[in-house]
Amino acid sequence: MPAFHETLFPLDIALGAAGGPERATEIVTTLTGREERNTRLAHSRRRWDAGYGVTSLAQLSAVVAFFEERRGRLHGFRWRDRLDHASAVPGAAVTPLDQTLGTGDGARAQFALAKTYGGAHAPYARPIVKPVAGSARVAVNGAERTAGTHFTLDATRGVVTFLAGHVPAAGASVTAGFLFDVPVRFDTDFLEVNLTAFEAGAIPRIPILEIRP
Repeated sequence: MPAFHETLFPLDIALGAAGGPERATEIVTTLTGREERNTRLAHSRRRWDAGYGVTSLAQLSAVVAFFEERRGRLHGFRWRDRLDHASAVPGAAVTPLDQTLGTGDGARAQFALAKTYGGAHAPYARPIVKPVAGSARVAVNGAERTAGTHFTLDATRGVVTFLAGHVPAAGASVTAGFLFDVPVRFDTDFLEVNLTAFEAGAIPRIPILEIRP
């Protein structure tokens, strides 16, 4: 089976990429002109073109090596989204109160990380499955807990597990702050490299697509 490699795409290149979230909305127009809109996906799917971040032959060579090790589209990897890689708003420090993970019931020990967007009309809760190891800060009823003493974080699944004796009581609010990556893969098995065009300023196309591991 294809594997997921817990390795980060070259950060200096990723930070110069172009892309963002994509939705799949179906629109049907009736004879009266009224629209019926529906979505086939509960979650958005992000895609980028990393070619915009390549500015030197050394970077291009690094991408080719990374592509070959992933075997093209076969294996997934981590991607750092320049715009959206933290639980806090851009420019703000991560705090243990950034995002609500759920409410304790006295027995539940595991809480999945999520980031909520919006809030006025139809807030969207995005599952966070690839947090940055060591970045999570967790609180119960506003009181910060200590990693390794009160909880552990599975950085490969995005799950907080409270240790025995520290499971949140019934009605207790569980919140967290964290940094995170996006699980992705290359969206091509052919990486076209034209050095003549590159030296003339042309940008190689390096499509990246979010996956659901």
